[in-house]
Amino acid sequence: MEKKQNDVCRIIHLVDGGYRYSDYMVQSEGLLRTYACLNQIQIGESVLGKPIHAWVIGNGKELLHINAAVHANEWITAPLLLRFIEDLAAEYGLIQKIEDKIALCAVPMVNPDGIDLVQNGIPNGCTDLEREQLLAWNDGNPDFSRWKANIRGVDLNDQFPAFWEEERDRRGRKGPAWQDYSGPHPLSEPEAIALAELTRKCNFSRVMSLHTQGREIYWNYRDMEPHQAKEIANQLANTGGYRAVRLSGSDAGYKDWFIQEFRRPGFTVEAGEGINPLPAEQFDEIYDELALIMDKFVQGS
Repeated sequence: MEKKQNDVCRIIHLVDGGYRYSDYMVQSEGLLRTYACLNQIQIGESVLGKPIHAWVIGNGKELLHINAAVHANEWITAPLLLRFIEDLAAEYGLIQKIEDKIALCAVPMVNPDGIDLVQNGIPNGCTDLEREQLLAWNDGNPDFSRWKANIRGVDLNDQFPAFWEEERDRRGRKGPAWQDYSGPHPLSEPEAIALAELTRKCNFSRVMSLHTQGREIYWNYRDMEPHQAKEIANQLANTGGYRAVRLSGSDAGYKDWFIQEFRRPGFTVEAGEGINPLPAEQFDEIYDELALIMDKFVQGS
């Protein structure tokens, strides 16, 4: 897919200073005004009531899915996915496969409360008790830049009903924390519920969840994945210069649940390299590789 240079959004200018929910909303309005082929629907709300959106492009019967920003300190994946949506929209009239055979349903920002917490700190309007709780869950550290969870201290990628109890026991977290707490039970959090309900409703043929970091693609789950999953993962990895990795010792993630529930291809992509949150200066470099992977995922073999 050829990258277009246009003046509509230029996400990188927003990312220079981080990328918050307000940036996402501004970006969304610009894209919807510019591209008639894009549709946006609300699929749920965060703990703090921020709308969670799915973007749809294409009219085909085969539905594909990509989500991003499940982990708060991996916020850069949200503008990465939105840039890809913009590029698809710009090329829409030229991509017959998108137009007639498939439809992409993408959720760029699964965890908006967490993303704002990582970059802005404790939100205005919190009570003294809520402020004390957040600080305690962050080990008393007023710097929330490492925070992965949602605003209630639950790791949204440990929330899905795929050997959830094993993941909870392996993590060993007894209560809310900045990372690794699986919640009181599977799908306890509104953000995870929204993603699960969307997935069940739409009957996706394959899914991808964007995370950072490591330049790796995970494709398996407890030998439940379809036989073609490894081959697809290798194709995706080779396209973007990543590594396809057979992962073990991990449960309750979105990709894990999708494979277990539907026995269809599901992939977790760990974009970029470094320490989370990855710096905004890496945005273009990461996107150059990741766009090739997402384009291959959408277009297929």
